[in-house]
Amino acid sequence: MNRSRQLKQVISSHIADHLSLYTFIAVLFLMGIVFGAVIVNSLSLTQKEDLALYLSRFFGQVSDGQFATSSEMFQQSFTHYVKYIGLMWLLGLTVIGLPIILVMLFLKGIVVGFTVGFLVNQMSWKGLLLAFVSVFPQNILAVPVFIVIGTASLTFSLKLIRQLFMKRKTEMIFPPFIRFSLLVLCSLCVLFIASWFEAYLSPSLIKAVVDIQ
Repeated sequence: MNRSRQLKQVISSHIADHLSLYTFIAVLFLMGIVFGAVIVNSLSLTQKEDLALYLSRFFGQVSDGQFATSSEMFQQSFTHYVKYIGLMWLLGLTVIGLPIILVMLFLKGIVVGFTVGFLVNQMSWKGLLLAFVSVFPQNILAVPVFIVIGTASLTFSLKLIRQLFMKRKTEMIFPPFIRFSLLVLCSLCVLFIASWFEAYLSPSLIKAVVDIQ
C-alpha cells in the first residue's frame, strides 16, 4: 500500500515538474492529427480515386478472410514499435536529436489524422466505425506511450545540453540515464499489449464492420 502511494507521488511529482513539456508535446501531436485530416481534403481527385481503389481491394481481401496471420501481424507491429521507441531513446541521448523527436511525434499524429480523415471522407459513418475499430484499440495505449517517451527523451536531451554548454558538472547524468532507459523498457511492455490488440483484436472487428451491408 505504501509502495503504491509512493509510486503515485513520484508520478504526480514528475508530471507536475514537466507539465509544460507534456502539454507542448500533446498539442504538437494533436496538431499533427488535425494537419493529417486537412491533407485529405487537399488531395486531388485522381489521388483520392487511387487510394480509394487500394482501400476497396484491401477491404475485399478482408471480407474474404485473406489476412496475414495474427502472429505475423503481431511481429510486424511490435517490431515497428520497438524500432520507433528505440530511435526516440537513441535520439534522446544526443543533443541534435531534440528537433527530430518533435518531427517524429508530429508525423505520427499526421498518420493517425490522415487515416481517420480518409476513411471518414470516403465511407462516411462506416468509415468512422472502421477508423474506430482499426485505429483506436492500439492507439489508446500507443499514443500516451509516445507522448511519455517523447517527453522523457526531450527532458534527457535538455539535461545533456545543460551539462555540455552550461558546464554543470555537479549534475549527475548516469541516474537519469538509467531511469530513462528503464522507462523505455516499461513502455515496450505497454506496446506489447497494443501490438496484441492490433494483431488479434482489430482484424476481427474490421471484418465485422466491412461485412455490414
